[in-house]
Amino acid sequence: MPNLARPNANDVSQTANRSRDVVPQSGICSRCVDGCTGNCEVFKSTFRGREVIYPGPFGAITAGGDKDYPVDLSHFNIHGYALGAEGLPEGVEATPDSTLFTFVDTEVEIGNGSGNHERLSMPIISGALGSTEIARANWEHFAVGAAISGIVLTCGENVCGIDPELELDRHGKIVESPELRRRVDWYRRYHNGYGDIHVQMNVEDTRFGVAEFAISKLGVETIELKWGQGAKCIGGEIKVDTLDRALELQGRGYLVTPDPSQGAMQQAYKNGAIKQFERHSRLGFVAEETFASEVERLRSLGAKRVTLKTGAYPMRELAMAIKWSSDCGIDLLTIDGAPGGTGMSPWRMMVEWGVPTVYLEAMTYELCEMLAAKGKHVPDIAIGGGLSTEDHLFKVIALGAPHVKAACLGRAIMIPGMVGKNIAHWLKDGNLPRSVSQYGSSVEEIFVSYQTLRDRFGAEVDDLPLGAVGLYTYVDKLRVGLQQLMAGSRNFTLSTISRHDLAALTREAADVTGIEYVMDAYRQEALDIINS
Repeated sequence: MPNLARPNANDVSQTANRSRDVVPQSGICSRCVDGCTGNCEVFKSTFRGREVIYPGPFGAITAGGDKDYPVDLSHFNIHGYALGAEGLPEGVEATPDSTLFTFVDTEVEIGNGSGNHERLSMPIISGALGSTEIARANWEHFAVGAAISGIVLTCGENVCGIDPELELDRHGKIVESPELRRRVDWYRRYHNGYGDIHVQMNVEDTRFGVAEFAISKLGVETIELKWGQGAKCIGGEIKVDTLDRALELQGRGYLVTPDPSQGAMQQAYKNGAIKQFERHSRLGFVAEETFASEVERLRSLGAKRVTLKTGAYPMRELAMAIKWSSDCGIDLLTIDGAPGGTGMSPWRMMVEWGVPTVYLEAMTYELCEMLAAKGKHVPDIAIGGGLSTEDHLFKVIALGAPHVKAACLGRAIMIPGMVGKNIAHWLKDGNLPRSVSQYGSSVEEIFVSYQTLRDRFGAEVDDLPLGAVGLYTYVDKLRVGLQQLMAGSRNFTLSTISRHDLAALTREAADVTGIEYVMDAYRQEALDIINS
Protein backbone atom coordinates (compact mmCIF):
# COMPACT_ATOMS: atom_id res chain seq x y z
CA MET A 1 0.00 0.00 0.00
CA PRO A 2 1.47 3.40 -0.93
CA ASN A 3 2.23 6.09 1.60
CA LEU A 4 -0.89 8.15 0.99
CA ALA A 5 0.10 11.28 2.91
CA ARG A 6 2.53 12.48 5.54
CA PRO A 7 1.21 15.20 7.82
CA ASN A 8 3.16 17.64 9.99
CA ALA A 9 6.24 18.12 7.82
CA ASN A 10 6.72 19.12 4.20
CA ASP A 11 9.04 21.30 2.17
CA VAL A 12 6.03 23.30 0.98
CA SER A 13 5.40 24.55 4.54
CA GLN A 14 9.15 24.74 5.20
CA THR A 15 8.87 22.26 8.05
CA ALA A 16 10.67 19.01 8.87
CA ASN A 17 10.70 16.29 11.53
CA ARG A 18 13.74 15.95 13.78
CA SER A 19 13.39 12.20 14.30
CA ARG A 20 13.92 9.49 11.71
CA ASP A 21 10.91 7.67 13.18
CA VAL A 22 7.53 9.31 12.70
CA VAL A 23 4.05 8.22 13.79
CA PRO A 24 2.32 7.54 10.44
CA GLN A 25 -1.09 9.03 11.18
CA SER A 26 -0.12 12.13 13.17
CA GLY A 27 3.20 12.83 11.48
CA ILE A 28 4.66 13.67 14.89
CA CYS A 29 8.09 12.33 15.83
CA SER A 30 7.80 9.08 17.76
CA ARG A 31 9.98 10.74 20.43
CA CYS A 32 8.99 14.38 20.97
CA VAL A 33 11.57 16.03 23.19
CA ASP A 34 10.99 18.98 25.50
CA GLY A 35 13.59 21.49 24.38
CA CYS A 36 13.56 20.50 20.70
CA THR A 37 14.50 23.44 18.49
CA GLY A 38 12.17 22.36 15.66
CA ASN A 39 11.07 22.52 12.94
CA CYS A 40 7.96 20.34 12.52
CA GLU A 41 4.61 21.88 11.63
CA VAL A 42 3.30 21.75 15.20
CA PHE A 43 6.48 23.49 16.38
CA LYS A 44 6.24 26.24 13.77
CA SER A 45 2.49 26.66 14.27
CA THR A 46 3.12 27.38 17.94
CA PHE A 47 4.38 30.88 17.16
CA ARG A 48 3.46 31.54 13.48
CA GLY A 49 -0.05 30.12 13.74
CA ARG A 50 -2.24 30.56 10.66
CA GLU A 51 0.72 31.42 8.43
CA VAL A 52 1.64 27.73 8.41
CA ILE A 53 -1.65 26.82 6.67
CA TYR A 54 -0.31 28.12 3.36
CA PRO A 55 2.66 27.20 1.16
CA GLY A 56 5.44 29.73 1.14
CA PRO A 57 6.98 32.02 0.33
CA PHE A 58 3.91 33.47 -1.41
CA GLY A 59 4.54 34.81 -4.89
CA ALA A 60 7.74 32.85 -5.48
CA ILE A 61 6.44 29.26 -5.68
CA THR A 62 3.72 27.02 -6.99
CA ALA A 63 2.73 24.11 -4.78
CA GLY A 64 1.12 20.78 -5.61
CA GLY A 65 -0.49 18.17 -3.39
CA ASP A 66 1.78 15.15 -2.96
CA LYS A 67 -0.66 12.50 -1.78
CA ASP A 68 -0.02 9.13 -3.41
CA TYR A 69 -3.40 7.72 -4.48
CA PRO A 70 -4.21 4.01 -4.89
CA VAL A 71 -4.99 4.57 -8.61
CA ASP A 72 -3.38 7.20 -10.82
CA LEU A 73 -2.47 7.56 -14.48
CA SER A 74 0.74 5.56 -14.07
CA HIS A 75 -1.43 2.50 -13.47
CA PHE A 76 -2.37 2.43 -17.16
CA ASN A 77 -0.21 1.64 -20.16
CA ILE A 78 -0.84 2.61 -23.77
CA HIS A 79 -1.32 -0.16 -26.31
CA GLY A 80 0.82 -0.21 -29.43
CA TYR A 81 -0.24 -2.21 -32.46
CA ALA A 82 1.48 -3.89 -35.42
CA LEU A 83 -1.27 -3.39 -37.97
CA GLY A 84 -3.86 -0.89 -39.08
CA ALA A 85 -4.08 2.89 -38.86
CA GLU A 86 -6.99 5.13 -37.87
CA GLY A 87 -7.50 8.75 -38.82
CA LEU A 88 -5.49 8.93 -42.02
CA PRO A 89 -6.72 11.41 -44.64
CA GLU A 90 -9.50 10.06 -46.83
CA GLY A 91 -8.16 7.88 -49.62
CA VAL A 92 -4.75 7.38 -48.04
CA GLU A 93 -3.78 3.75 -47.63
CA ALA A 94 -1.87 2.72 -44.54
CA THR A 95 1.73 1.97 -45.54
CA PRO A 96 5.10 2.50 -43.84
CA ASP A 97 5.49 5.67 -45.91
CA SER A 98 2.06 7.15 -45.11
CA THR A 99 2.23 6.54 -41.35
CA LEU A 100 5.30 8.48 -40.23
CA PHE A 101 4.68 9.86 -36.75
CA THR A 102 5.21 13.38 -38.06
CA PHE A 103 1.96 12.97 -40.03
CA VAL A 104 -0.09 12.72 -36.82
CA ASP A 105 -2.58 15.61 -36.50
CA THR A 106 -2.67 17.02 -32.95
CA GLU A 107 -5.18 19.78 -33.69
CA VAL A 108 -8.58 19.71 -32.01
CA GLU A 109 -11.78 21.74 -32.03
CA ILE A 110 -13.72 22.68 -28.91
CA GLY A 111 -16.92 24.66 -28.59
CA ASN A 112 -19.65 22.24 -29.63
CA GLY A 113 -22.22 23.93 -27.39
CA SER A 114 -22.64 27.17 -29.31
CA GLY A 115 -21.16 26.08 -32.61
CA ASN A 116 -18.55 28.85 -32.33
CA HIS A 117 -15.68 26.42 -32.53
CA GLU A 118 -12.21 27.17 -31.26
CA ARG A 119 -9.28 25.45 -32.94
CA LEU A 120 -6.26 24.40 -30.87
CA SER A 121 -2.91 23.28 -32.26
CA MET A 122 -2.57 20.96 -29.26
CA PRO A 123 -5.23 19.56 -26.90
CA ILE A 124 -4.07 21.78 -24.03
CA ILE A 125 -5.98 24.22 -21.83
CA SER A 126 -3.98 26.19 -19.28
CA GLY A 127 -5.07 26.16 -15.69
CA ALA A 128 -6.49 29.48 -14.54
CA LEU A 129 -3.74 32.02 -13.85
CA GLY A 130 -5.45 34.62 -11.72
CA SER A 131 -4.66 36.93 -8.86
CA THR A 132 -1.63 35.13 -7.44
CA GLU A 133 1.60 37.10 -7.57
CA ILE A 134 3.36 34.40 -9.54
CA ALA A 135 0.76 34.74 -12.32
CA ARG A 136 1.00 38.52 -12.39
CA ALA A 137 4.80 38.69 -12.36
CA ASN A 138 5.21 36.13 -15.14
CA TRP A 139 2.17 36.97 -17.24
CA GLU A 140 3.86 38.11 -20.44
CA HIS A 141 5.87 34.86 -20.51
CA PHE A 142 2.77 32.70 -20.04
CA ALA A 143 0.57 34.74 -22.39
CA VAL A 144 2.96 35.02 -25.32
CA GLY A 145 4.06 31.40 -24.92
CA ALA A 146 0.46 30.15 -25.00
CA ALA A 147 -0.40 32.39 -27.96
CA ILE A 148 2.51 31.29 -30.17
CA SER A 149 1.87 27.66 -29.16
CA GLY A 150 -1.78 27.84 -30.23
CA ILE A 151 -3.28 26.68 -26.94
CA VAL A 152 -5.90 28.11 -24.60
CA LEU A 153 -4.78 30.51 -21.88
CA THR A 154 -7.17 30.98 -18.99
CA CYS A 155 -6.99 34.30 -17.17
CA GLY A 156 -8.21 33.40 -13.71
CA GLU A 157 -10.42 34.91 -11.06
CA ASN A 158 -10.00 38.18 -9.13
CA VAL A 159 -7.58 39.82 -11.57
CA CYS A 160 -9.71 42.96 -11.71
CA GLY A 161 -10.61 42.90 -8.03
CA ILE A 162 -7.00 43.19 -6.88
CA ASP A 163 -5.89 45.59 -9.62
CA PRO A 164 -4.28 48.56 -7.78
CA GLU A 165 -5.45 50.89 -10.57
CA LEU A 166 -8.99 49.51 -10.77
CA GLU A 167 -11.61 52.17 -11.52
CA LEU A 168 -15.18 51.55 -10.33
CA ASP A 169 -18.30 53.59 -10.94
CA ARG A 170 -20.68 54.61 -8.15
CA HIS A 171 -22.48 51.27 -8.50
CA GLY A 172 -19.27 49.31 -7.93
CA LYS A 173 -18.93 48.26 -11.58
CA ILE A 174 -15.67 48.29 -13.52
CA VAL A 175 -14.91 51.36 -15.60
CA GLU A 176 -11.28 50.40 -16.27
CA SER A 177 -8.91 47.62 -15.19
CA PRO A 178 -5.41 48.21 -16.58
CA GLU A 179 -4.25 44.82 -15.30
CA LEU A 180 -6.89 42.82 -17.14
CA ARG A 181 -6.32 44.95 -20.23
CA ARG A 182 -2.58 44.22 -20.01
CA ARG A 183 -3.22 40.49 -19.74
CA VAL A 184 -5.56 40.33 -22.72
CA ASP A 185 -3.28 42.56 -24.82
CA TRP A 186 -0.21 40.38 -24.26
CA TYR A 187 -2.03 37.27 -25.51
CA ARG A 188 -3.71 39.01 -28.44
CA ARG A 189 -0.45 40.56 -29.58
CA TYR A 190 0.82 37.16 -30.71
CA HIS A 191 -2.40 35.21 -31.22
CA ASN A 192 -2.16 33.25 -34.48
CA GLY A 193 -5.71 31.99 -34.87
CA TYR A 194 -5.30 28.90 -32.69
CA GLY A 195 -6.58 28.86 -29.11
CA ASP A 196 -8.06 31.83 -27.28
CA ILE A 197 -7.84 33.67 -23.98
CA HIS A 198 -10.62 32.64 -21.60
CA VAL A 199 -11.51 35.09 -18.83
CA GLN A 200 -12.74 33.43 -15.67
CA MET A 201 -15.34 34.75 -13.22
CA ASN A 202 -16.17 33.95 -9.61
CA VAL A 203 -18.68 35.60 -7.24
CA GLU A 204 -16.73 38.84 -6.83
CA ASP A 205 -15.93 39.07 -10.54
CA THR A 206 -19.63 38.83 -11.35
CA ARG A 207 -20.42 41.60 -8.88
CA PHE A 208 -17.70 43.84 -10.33
CA GLY A 209 -19.01 43.31 -13.88
CA VAL A 210 -15.89 41.63 -15.24
CA ALA A 211 -17.76 40.04 -18.15
CA GLU A 212 -19.28 43.34 -19.22
CA PHE A 213 -15.87 45.04 -19.21
CA ALA A 214 -13.97 42.15 -20.80
CA ILE A 215 -16.44 41.67 -23.65
CA SER A 216 -17.37 45.28 -24.45
CA LYS A 217 -14.02 47.00 -23.82
CA LEU A 218 -11.46 44.27 -24.51
CA GLY A 219 -13.19 42.16 -27.12
CA VAL A 220 -12.93 38.95 -25.09
CA GLU A 221 -14.89 36.15 -26.78
CA THR A 222 -14.80 33.38 -24.16
CA ILE A 223 -16.00 33.69 -20.55
CA GLU A 224 -15.48 30.89 -18.03
CA LEU A 225 -17.73 30.43 -15.03
CA LYS A 226 -15.96 28.92 -12.05
CA TRP A 227 -17.40 26.43 -9.57
CA GLY A 228 -14.13 25.20 -8.13
CA GLN A 229 -10.78 23.55 -8.72
CA GLY A 230 -8.77 20.51 -7.73
CA ALA A 231 -6.60 22.37 -5.23
CA LYS A 232 -9.25 23.48 -2.74
CA CYS A 233 -12.92 23.51 -1.88
CA ILE A 234 -13.07 27.19 -0.83
CA GLY A 235 -12.63 30.43 -2.74
CA GLY A 236 -9.31 31.74 -3.95
CA GLU A 237 -6.87 33.53 -1.71
CA ILE A 238 -3.72 35.60 -1.96
CA LYS A 239 -1.45 37.37 0.52
CA VAL A 240 -0.82 41.10 0.64
CA ASP A 241 2.15 42.75 2.31
CA THR A 242 0.83 46.08 3.56
CA LEU A 243 -1.92 47.29 5.85
CA ASP A 244 -3.05 49.89 3.32
CA ARG A 245 -3.44 47.24 0.62
CA ALA A 246 -5.37 44.98 3.01
CA LEU A 247 -7.75 47.82 3.87
CA GLU A 248 -8.19 48.67 0.18
CA LEU A 249 -9.23 45.10 -0.69
CA GLN A 250 -11.49 44.92 2.33
CA GLY A 251 -13.11 48.14 1.13
CA ARG A 252 -13.78 46.49 -2.23
CA GLY A 253 -15.85 43.83 -0.47
CA TYR A 254 -13.35 41.02 -0.02
CA LEU A 255 -12.92 38.99 3.14
CA VAL A 256 -9.48 39.93 4.49
CA THR A 257 -7.94 38.11 7.46
CA PRO A 258 -6.75 38.88 10.04
CA ASP A 259 -9.24 41.77 9.99
CA PRO A 260 -7.11 44.82 9.05
CA SER A 261 -9.75 47.21 10.43
CA GLN A 262 -9.25 45.95 13.99
CA GLY A 263 -6.94 48.02 16.12
CA ALA A 264 -5.24 44.96 17.58
CA MET A 265 -4.37 43.66 14.10
CA GLN A 266 -3.09 47.06 13.01
CA GLN A 267 -0.85 47.21 16.07
CA ALA A 268 0.36 43.65 15.50
CA TYR A 269 1.28 44.65 11.94
CA LYS A 270 3.16 47.73 13.22
CA ASN A 271 4.94 45.55 15.79
CA GLY A 272 6.04 43.17 13.05
CA ALA A 273 4.15 40.13 14.34
CA ILE A 274 1.79 40.13 11.35
CA LYS A 275 3.82 40.14 8.15
CA GLN A 276 0.99 39.65 5.63
CA PHE A 277 -2.78 39.66 5.33
CA GLU A 278 -4.89 37.16 3.38
CA ARG A 279 -7.54 38.11 0.84
CA HIS A 280 -10.23 35.48 0.34
CA SER A 281 -13.01 34.95 -2.18
CA ARG A 282 -16.51 33.89 -1.25
CA LEU A 283 -17.92 30.40 -1.60
CA GLY A 284 -19.98 29.98 -4.73
CA PHE A 285 -23.49 28.52 -4.59
CA VAL A 286 -25.06 26.95 -7.66
CA ALA A 287 -28.66 26.45 -8.70
CA GLU A 288 -29.94 25.22 -12.04
CA GLU A 289 -32.12 28.21 -12.89
CA THR A 290 -29.57 30.85 -11.92
CA PHE A 291 -26.84 28.97 -13.79
CA ALA A 292 -28.93 28.85 -16.95
CA SER A 293 -29.86 32.52 -16.68
CA GLU A 294 -26.21 33.51 -16.17
CA VAL A 295 -25.16 31.58 -19.28
CA GLU A 296 -27.86 33.37 -21.27
CA ARG A 297 -26.84 36.73 -19.79
CA LEU A 298 -23.22 36.21 -20.86
CA ARG A 299 -24.30 35.32 -24.37
CA SER A 300 -26.54 38.39 -24.51
CA LEU A 301 -23.48 40.48 -23.59
CA GLY A 302 -21.73 39.15 -26.67
CA ALA A 303 -19.73 36.15 -25.41
CA LYS A 304 -19.20 33.78 -28.33
CA ARG A 305 -18.33 30.92 -26.02
CA VAL A 306 -19.26 30.19 -22.40
CA THR A 307 -17.29 27.57 -20.51
CA LEU A 308 -17.42 26.09 -17.01
CA LYS A 309 -14.62 25.08 -14.64
CA THR A 310 -15.47 22.75 -11.79
CA GLY A 311 -13.37 21.01 -9.19
CA ALA A 312 -12.83 17.71 -7.42
CA TYR A 313 -16.36 17.53 -6.01
CA PRO A 314 -18.20 14.23 -5.41
CA MET A 315 -20.45 12.64 -8.00
CA ARG A 316 -23.54 14.72 -7.19
CA GLU A 317 -21.91 18.05 -8.08
CA LEU A 318 -20.19 16.41 -11.05
CA ALA A 319 -23.56 15.29 -12.39
CA MET A 320 -24.93 18.80 -11.94
CA ALA A 321 -22.03 20.26 -13.89
CA ILE A 322 -22.37 17.78 -16.75
CA LYS A 323 -26.18 17.85 -17.01
CA TRP A 324 -26.54 21.62 -16.71
CA SER A 325 -23.70 22.14 -19.18
CA SER A 326 -25.56 19.84 -21.53
CA ASP A 327 -28.85 21.67 -21.12
CA CYS A 328 -27.25 25.12 -21.52
CA GLY A 329 -24.97 24.23 -24.41
CA ILE A 330 -21.76 25.00 -22.53
CA ASP A 331 -18.84 25.03 -24.97
CA LEU A 332 -16.26 23.41 -22.71
CA LEU A 333 -16.50 21.83 -19.27
CA THR A 334 -13.14 21.63 -17.49
CA ILE A 335 -13.11 19.11 -14.64
CA ASP A 336 -10.17 19.45 -12.27
CA GLY A 337 -9.26 16.48 -10.07
CA ALA A 338 -7.29 16.20 -6.88
CA PRO A 339 -4.51 16.66 -5.95
CA GLY A 340 -4.42 20.23 -7.18
CA GLY A 341 -1.54 22.61 -7.57
CA THR A 342 -1.65 26.34 -7.15
CA GLY A 343 0.15 29.51 -6.19
CA MET A 344 -1.63 29.58 -2.85
CA SER A 345 -4.08 27.15 -1.28
CA PRO A 346 -4.27 25.76 2.25
CA TRP A 347 -1.69 22.98 2.14
CA ARG A 348 -3.55 20.32 4.08
CA MET A 349 -6.69 21.05 2.09
CA MET A 350 -4.72 20.69 -1.13
CA VAL A 351 -3.51 17.27 -0.02
CA GLU A 352 -6.62 15.91 1.68
CA TRP A 353 -9.73 17.15 -0.13
CA GLY A 354 -11.52 16.02 -3.23
CA VAL A 355 -11.88 13.17 -5.71
CA PRO A 356 -8.57 12.23 -7.39
CA THR A 357 -8.23 12.71 -11.13
CA VAL A 358 -8.57 9.12 -12.35
CA TYR A 359 -11.59 8.42 -10.14
CA LEU A 360 -13.21 11.70 -11.19
CA GLU A 361 -12.68 10.99 -14.87
CA ALA A 362 -14.14 7.50 -14.46
CA MET A 363 -17.26 9.09 -12.96
CA THR A 364 -17.29 11.66 -15.77
CA TYR A 365 -17.19 8.96 -18.44
CA GLU A 366 -20.01 7.02 -16.82
CA LEU A 367 -22.28 10.06 -16.57
CA CYS A 368 -21.50 11.25 -20.10
CA GLU A 369 -22.30 7.81 -21.49
CA MET A 370 -25.64 7.90 -19.70
CA LEU A 371 -26.43 11.28 -21.28
CA ALA A 372 -25.36 10.07 -24.72
CA ALA A 373 -27.55 6.97 -24.40
CA LYS A 374 -30.53 9.27 -23.84
CA GLY A 375 -29.67 11.15 -27.01
CA LYS A 376 -28.65 14.25 -25.05
CA HIS A 377 -25.93 16.69 -25.97
CA VAL A 378 -22.62 15.91 -24.25
CA PRO A 379 -20.40 18.99 -23.77
CA ASP A 380 -16.77 18.97 -24.81
CA ILE A 381 -14.71 18.13 -21.73
CA ALA A 382 -11.17 18.89 -20.56
CA ILE A 383 -9.62 16.98 -17.65
CA GLY A 384 -7.09 18.47 -15.23
CA GLY A 385 -5.28 17.40 -12.09
CA GLY A 386 -1.54 16.75 -11.89
CA LEU A 387 -0.85 16.44 -15.63
CA SER A 388 2.52 17.32 -17.18
CA THR A 389 3.62 14.86 -19.88
CA GLU A 390 2.57 13.66 -23.33
CA ASP A 391 1.39 10.28 -22.03
CA HIS A 392 -0.86 12.16 -19.59
CA LEU A 393 -2.45 13.93 -22.56
CA PHE A 394 -3.02 10.62 -24.34
CA LYS A 395 -4.33 8.84 -21.25
CA VAL A 396 -6.91 11.43 -20.16
CA ILE A 397 -8.24 11.67 -23.74
CA ALA A 398 -8.41 7.87 -23.98
CA LEU A 399 -9.99 7.36 -20.53
CA GLY A 400 -12.81 9.75 -21.37
CA ALA A 401 -13.14 9.05 -25.11
CA PRO A 402 -15.02 10.21 -27.07
CA HIS A 403 -16.13 12.99 -24.71
CA VAL A 404 -12.78 14.31 -23.41
CA LYS A 405 -11.16 16.60 -25.99
CA ALA A 406 -8.28 18.18 -24.07
CA ALA A 407 -6.12 18.21 -20.96
CA CYS A 408 -5.88 21.09 -18.50
CA LEU A 409 -2.29 21.77 -17.42
CA GLY A 410 -1.67 24.00 -14.41
CA ARG A 411 1.75 24.09 -12.80
CA ALA A 412 3.31 22.34 -15.81
CA ILE A 413 2.46 25.31 -18.04
CA MET A 414 3.89 27.79 -15.53
CA ILE A 415 7.27 26.15 -15.00
CA PRO A 416 8.66 26.72 -18.54
CA GLY A 417 7.62 30.37 -18.35
CA MET A 418 9.52 30.83 -15.11
CA VAL A 419 12.56 28.84 -16.29
CA GLY A 420 12.82 30.80 -19.54
CA LYS A 421 12.49 34.10 -17.67
CA ASN A 422 15.23 33.08 -15.26
CA ILE A 423 17.53 32.00 -18.09
CA ALA A 424 17.19 35.55 -19.43
CA HIS A 425 18.23 36.92 -16.02
CA TRP A 426 21.13 34.47 -15.72
CA LEU A 427 22.37 35.34 -19.21
CA LYS A 428 22.24 39.05 -18.41
CA ASP A 429 24.11 38.57 -15.13
CA GLY A 430 26.59 36.11 -16.60
CA ASN A 431 25.89 33.37 -14.07
CA LEU A 432 24.18 30.54 -15.94
CA PRO A 433 23.88 27.42 -13.80
CA ARG A 434 25.67 24.32 -15.08
CA SER A 435 22.31 22.70 -15.88
CA VAL A 436 21.86 25.33 -18.59
CA SER A 437 25.40 26.40 -19.55
CA GLN A 438 26.33 22.86 -20.62
CA TYR A 439 24.28 23.55 -23.76
CA GLY A 440 25.82 26.93 -24.56
CA SER A 441 26.01 30.57 -23.57
CA SER A 442 23.53 32.18 -25.98
CA VAL A 443 19.79 31.87 -26.49
CA GLU A 444 20.40 30.32 -29.93
CA GLU A 445 22.47 27.54 -28.36
CA ILE A 446 20.30 26.99 -25.29
CA PHE A 447 16.79 26.89 -26.81
CA VAL A 448 16.41 24.18 -29.45
CA SER A 449 13.33 25.91 -30.88
CA TYR A 450 14.86 29.38 -31.18
CA GLN A 451 15.71 29.09 -34.87
CA THR A 452 12.24 27.74 -35.62
CA LEU A 453 10.77 30.83 -34.01
CA ARG A 454 13.23 33.06 -35.84
CA ASP A 455 12.08 31.58 -39.13
CA ARG A 456 8.50 32.31 -38.08
CA PHE A 457 8.88 35.77 -36.55
CA GLY A 458 12.09 37.06 -38.11
CA ALA A 459 13.98 39.64 -36.08
CA GLU A 460 10.95 39.99 -33.80
CA VAL A 461 11.96 36.73 -32.12
CA ASP A 462 14.52 38.74 -30.15
CA ASP A 463 11.67 40.70 -28.57
CA LEU A 464 9.82 37.60 -27.37
CA PRO A 465 10.01 37.05 -23.60
CA LEU A 466 12.31 34.08 -23.06
CA GLY A 467 9.70 32.49 -20.81
CA ALA A 468 7.44 32.42 -23.86
CA VAL A 469 10.18 30.69 -25.85
CA GLY A 470 10.49 28.20 -23.00
CA LEU A 471 6.76 27.51 -22.93
CA TYR A 472 6.68 27.07 -26.72
CA THR A 473 9.62 24.66 -26.52
CA TYR A 474 7.90 22.64 -23.80
CA VAL A 475 4.63 22.44 -25.75
CA ASP A 476 6.60 21.36 -28.83
CA LYS A 477 8.11 18.53 -26.77
CA LEU A 478 4.60 17.47 -25.73
CA ARG A 479 3.47 17.64 -29.37
CA VAL A 480 6.27 15.42 -30.70
CA GLY A 481 5.90 12.99 -27.80
CA LEU A 482 2.14 12.80 -28.32
CA GLN A 483 2.61 12.23 -32.06
CA GLN A 484 4.91 9.31 -31.33
CA LEU A 485 2.49 7.73 -28.86
CA MET A 486 -0.41 8.22 -31.25
CA ALA A 487 1.48 6.75 -34.20
CA GLY A 488 2.46 3.73 -32.14
CA SER A 489 -1.17 3.19 -31.18
CA ARG A 490 -2.10 3.76 -34.85
CA ASN A 491 -4.15 6.90 -34.15
CA PHE A 492 -3.41 9.68 -36.62
CA THR A 493 -6.06 12.07 -35.28
CA LEU A 494 -7.08 12.73 -31.70
CA SER A 495 -10.69 11.75 -32.44
CA THR A 496 -9.75 8.11 -33.07
CA ILE A 497 -8.14 7.58 -29.66
CA SER A 498 -10.36 5.22 -27.64
CA ARG A 499 -10.54 3.50 -24.28
CA HIS A 500 -9.38 0.28 -25.99
CA ASP A 501 -5.99 1.94 -26.43
CA LEU A 502 -5.32 1.63 -22.70
CA ALA A 503 -4.59 -1.34 -20.46
CA ALA A 504 -5.09 -1.29 -16.68
CA LEU A 505 -2.03 -2.63 -14.86
CA THR A 506 -3.90 -3.51 -11.66
CA ARG A 507 -7.27 -5.07 -10.94
CA GLU A 508 -8.17 -2.01 -8.88
CA ALA A 509 -7.43 0.34 -11.77
CA ALA A 510 -9.65 -1.84 -13.97
CA ASP A 511 -12.44 -1.86 -11.39
CA VAL A 512 -12.35 1.93 -10.95
CA THR A 513 -12.34 2.83 -14.64
CA GLY A 514 -13.73 -0.11 -16.61
CA ILE A 515 -10.52 -0.23 -18.66
CA GLU A 516 -9.60 -3.84 -19.39
CA TYR A 517 -7.00 -5.45 -17.16
CA VAL A 518 -3.79 -5.97 -19.12
CA MET A 519 -4.13 -9.78 -19.00
CA ASP A 520 -7.65 -9.57 -20.45
CA ALA A 521 -7.08 -6.95 -23.15
CA TYR A 522 -7.52 -8.41 -26.66
CA ARG A 523 -7.66 -11.90 -25.13
CA GLN A 524 -10.54 -13.11 -27.31
CA GLU A 525 -8.85 -11.89 -30.49
CA ALA A 526 -5.68 -13.70 -29.41
CA LEU A 527 -7.57 -16.95 -28.74
CA ASP A 528 -9.31 -16.71 -32.11
CA ILE A 529 -5.90 -16.47 -33.79
CA ILE A 530 -4.46 -19.39 -31.85
CA ASN A 531 -7.51 -21.57 -32.47
CA SER A 532 -7.96 -20.70 -36.14
